[in-house]
Amino acid sequence: MKAPTVISDPIAESLAQTVVWNDLDERARAALLARPPSARSTDILEGVARILAQVRADGDVALRALTLRFDGVALQALAIAEGAFEAAERRVDPGLRAAMVAAIGRIETFHKSGMSCEYAIDTAPGVRCERMLRPIDRVGLYVPAGSAPLFSTVLMLGVPARLAGCDEVILCTPPRADGNIDDAVLVAARLCGIHRVFAIGGAQAIAAMAYGCASVPACDKLFGPGNAWVTEAKRQVAMETCAIDMPAGPSEVLVIADAAARPDFVAADLLAQAEHGPDSQVVLISDSHTLIDNVRTQAGIQLAQLPRRTIASRALAHSRAIRVGDLATAVSISNRYAPEHLILQVANPRELLASVRAAGSVFLGAFSPESAGDYCSGTNHVLPTDGWARSSSGVSVASFQRAITVQELSMAGLAQIGGDAVLMAEAEGLRAHADAVRVRVNVSPGALA
Repeated sequence: MKAPTVISDPIAESLAQTVVWNDLDERARAALLARPPSARSTDILEGVARILAQVRADGDVALRALTLRFDGVALQALAIAEGAFEAAERRVDPGLRAAMVAAIGRIETFHKSGMSCEYAIDTAPGVRCERMLRPIDRVGLYVPAGSAPLFSTVLMLGVPARLAGCDEVILCTPPRADGNIDDAVLVAARLCGIHRVFAIGGAQAIAAMAYGCASVPACDKLFGPGNAWVTEAKRQVAMETCAIDMPAGPSEVLVIADAAARPDFVAADLLAQAEHGPDSQVVLISDSHTLIDNVRTQAGIQLAQLPRRTIASRALAHSRAIRVGDLATAVSISNRYAPEHLILQVANPRELLASVRAAGSVFLGAFSPESAGDYCSGTNHVLPTDGWARSSSGVSVASFQRAITVQELSMAGLAQIGGDAVLMAEAEGLRAHADAVRVRVNVSPGALA
């Protein structure tokens, strides 16, 4: 039998540089868990700012010029015509379309179950407080398509937007070399009820949806993952004019595996993220040196078979293999790193789950690959990256809604709680606040208790 080919170049072998956590001081530990340095380089920050300013000033003209510059495509129209959707429906593989429909069903089932509810309660006699939900009127979705069109992202964003009841959904995605949009993206959009699609990618797409122009209307909130340029564009427009879902940049995964884990499973999960792009990052933590060595071997074998092995190899330059004394330490490191995806390939993953405090999405056990969450298990794959899982959550229906509180007080209700309001307002030196209560009941402080 012919021996399997193994990729053994220095970049691919970076995963083999096992680091023992207990041997590191605090500075070395921080450096070990740092994201790739290019994520927010000065060049990207300044370049994005120029693109945003250009689109804001010149609108459609700038969008066409930037598309020609970055994508090599001279677009006649930015919007995708209705006929393109119909043609895509005819061309796309029926099996793929059926898989999309099935995935939509699971995504809808999961997201419906977690939808927020309106409620009303009397916090005191005569004091009625309510919370009502309203959809965000117009939302903008960004779907990456740099080296691979991510039609699955259309499903992840389109389904919760539809469940929320958003009036208008705008979608931007980079054009192919021929100026068209990938058929699967268009079919996914139609299945989600999205018909306004624009062949615009990169930071310029974020600018178009944030500021608006002749072709693309300004949106109230932007959603979707992207590369470092797209993520930085979202950050910058969020400080000016438009809300965003979260920073969702280059993909990342952290795998915690014990001695019982299958090395080929672990290696496959690491490579699944590495093939996203050269700025992706994969981290392996284990209490078994043998497991790490075996994963390294498997990664080399599997990498050699990947069509995107060059991209994956570059991503592996940011990889980490960390050996720990016990799995509790592994979870502690993961919480500090706050990965987009956390895979627990250990004998009893639910025993560790209670200790997980910061992760975008968690995958338990040997038969829960991250790929299932990317496509069709039902959870959402638009997740916080770059450590934002410490404070942010993945996309849900609530992401597409506004919560508005309501209160209604009767005369007796105001009399019951007004004394507290007067005393607190006076303590803050806000006399008019206190008077707004007094004028309604015409009594002195303390008499409203």
